[in-house]
Amino acid sequence: MEPIKLSRLLYRANIWFCCRSLSSSSSRIQRAPVRKDEFRSRVATGPQLKDFVNPIPASSVTSSVEEDDDDVPHYITESPSPTYNKVYFETYGCQMNVNDTEIAWSILQKNGYVRTNSATEADVILLVTCSIREKAEQTIWNRLKQLGSMKRKRCKSQGPLRIGLLGCMAERLKEEILQREKLVDVLAGPDAYRDLPRLLSVAETGQQAANVLLSIDETYADVMPVHTSSNNVSSFVSIMRGCNNMCTYCIVPFTRGRERSRPVHSILEEVLMLSSQGIKEVTLLGQNVNSYCDTSSVQFSTSGTSHLSRSFSTVYKPKQGGLRFVDLLDQVSRIDPEMRIRFTSPHPKDFPDEVLHLIRDRHNICKQIHIPAQSGSNRVLELMRRGYTREAYLDLVQNIREHIPDVSLSSDFITGFCQETEEDHLQTLSMLHEVSYNAAFLFAYSMRKKTRAFHRLNDDVPPEVKKRRLEELIAVFREEAEKVSQKALGSTQLVLVEGISKRSSSELCGRNDGNTKVVFPDIPISNSLLENDLRARPGDYVLVEITSSSSQSLKGRLLGLADIQSSPAYS
Repeated sequence: MEPIKLSRLLYRANIWFCCRSLSSSSSRIQRAPVRKDEFRSRVATGPQLKDFVNPIPASSVTSSVEEDDDDVPHYITESPSPTYNKVYFETYGCQMNVNDTEIAWSILQKNGYVRTNSATEADVILLVTCSIREKAEQTIWNRLKQLGSMKRKRCKSQGPLRIGLLGCMAERLKEEILQREKLVDVLAGPDAYRDLPRLLSVAETGQQAANVLLSIDETYADVMPVHTSSNNVSSFVSIMRGCNNMCTYCIVPFTRGRERSRPVHSILEEVLMLSSQGIKEVTLLGQNVNSYCDTSSVQFSTSGTSHLSRSFSTVYKPKQGGLRFVDLLDQVSRIDPEMRIRFTSPHPKDFPDEVLHLIRDRHNICKQIHIPAQSGSNRVLELMRRGYTREAYLDLVQNIREHIPDVSLSSDFITGFCQETEEDHLQTLSMLHEVSYNAAFLFAYSMRKKTRAFHRLNDDVPPEVKKRRLEELIAVFREEAEKVSQKALGSTQLVLVEGISKRSSSELCGRNDGNTKVVFPDIPISNSLLENDLRARPGDYVLVEITSSSSQSLKGRLLGLADIQSSPAYS
């Protein structure tokens, strides 16, 4: 008799004994339960392992177990190498989804997949999705119908085409996605990307596979994202995931889970790697980026709480100890003095003065701050559970401008939120006038299932009213943004060159410290030390004298090459 695996022998012995017990007891179902001592007696007199094993040399057993150990069916250490391994990504939504794509690709690359830039050549098509508004989800549903048609027309010789949905929409609509027209083979929520190789292996057999479990500690700290953007100038680095704020309109806590911060050493390692690759600008990412708090190391544990902006509050218990955002920002900005540092998206409550002092004093931390307001009405802010009043927000704006006089400010606004009146709307318009933002992201409210607003409030502002109010917000913003841009006329701006302008091949474009687009002529730069004149290239810092402006961009005259630390723009 060939040696049989120990685990399988035990399994068969259990089956035999269970069946024997069921058979012998079937005629006695109506009797009183067997006493414990009688049951123990039966077990003791039952078959033992030796009754199922032929006497064989111990060496043979050992050898067999060692050779067949990988065949244990219920224990899989890694997925088999994929047969059809060309993967194609489509990324929708925010910068976090761009970073998620890089993480997912890093995991798949290590498991034998290769990336293709053509959907028609792919064996696997993965859509990294957004669920923040209804329009974003409808875009995905429309795309799935197109991919479904491609799937049906695919030649059998090419093998099966697997379609997967990743990210927030997968988390929010998991059951509907799997059932609706059977278009999707794989679902993976934001915390399940490590499981992608296994899910795709299951899908290769013709079954649907899903993992949408949220985690309380997943940060992908040990996964180094593979940066594949065509832009070799800037990059995004995720420092935390999830959100605890629970604003009534927001789906993020339900699709991305609770806040957890990536360990500082992992972040510094990635930024250092990007610096060595020549990246000149890094944006630190998080749903609530400035509430970062790393408690993973004992050396960072302190008894103090994280500091909030004056007159701001939270709906959750403040975090205790840990390395806070100001400490991380300090360490990241020291890695490469010629690398710009930005961060998004913050919450207004997490701007203590020490953060503002660091931004002011460190040249390579951009003097641009995003402070989402969402509304200018106290009544609406309370309905949204934002944790501050209009007055507190305006005090924060004044405090920021006192600390950083030339700061560029941007914001988010939602119009047409539940129970918003015309008076509430006018207060939001007045805030846009009062603050005069450099940039703003303006949206009509879109109710999301699972949110507090969905359960407790009525989406009672008609669509046509939302549309009209949004148009008014946009008009006021552009009016004020143009005034802000005009103040830059005649000034000298330090610009990071990104590439050729989309409107003219004879011009270059880049962004200044305030993240405003700057366009300038692609002309030779004279250099007394070299025989041939130089030309600015992507990744160079240049000085540009601003000669014209609009609400969205600046144009100017190229003065020459520069660097951050010696730039007259910071003198």
